[in-house]
Amino acid sequence: MTAKIKLNAASGGGSVSLQAPSNTNENRIISLPVTADGTILTTTNPKAGNIIQVKQTFKSDVFTTTSYAYTDVTGLGVTITPTSSSNKILILIQLTGDGTQGSTRAGFRCFRDGNTAIGSGNADGNRVTGFGVIYHPGDSLNIASLVANILDTPGDTNSHTYQIQISNLGNTSTVYVNRAQSDPNQYYAMRTSSSITAIEVAA
Repeated sequence: MTAKIKLNAASGGGSVSLQAPSNTNENRIISLPVTADGTILTTTNPKAGNIIQVKQTFKSDVFTTTSYAYTDVTGLGVTITPTSSSNKILILIQLTGDGTQGSTRAGFRCFRDGNTAIGSGNADGNRVTGFGVIYHPGDSLNIASLVANILDTPGDTNSHTYQIQISNLGNTSTVYVNRAQSDPNQYYAMRTSSSITAIEVAA
């Protein structure tokens, strides 16, 4: 039985071969659509908007800081290597946390490779920039949520790390990730999770 079908190119001297697997215990069927002409897409020839790869970091433990200066949230960074310099990286961020009631707000920003902030507001005077803020939502047991979607274009095929950073904007007391200000070992207290996801999208 023939294991390969060879199609010679109309010009140029090359060819394309359809080759069966060397061994299989099942019969496989690949059906071609009859509704329209089309192009078979490959990992080196994706259609604009196709998802090429997905990387995610999920953080379930607690992080706290008292620092006004932006500080890396331990365990909340993701690394991805684009397959094409023209492709974009969609960063999906989901954060939960708290500040100290009446005095502290947690500001967040996303840094690419430790030197480029992405998705932040414009700098203006002494104001701090970032993509969002979590403020203590009343009860000391409450936890606030923050979601951000940032589309980045690194412009190369190097490995890039996207890291979430946090700032204690009130510059007093403490800010928290994945827990509330009050955190008693009781059934009415809750621990939460945060994540950062990097999706390469074909341009």
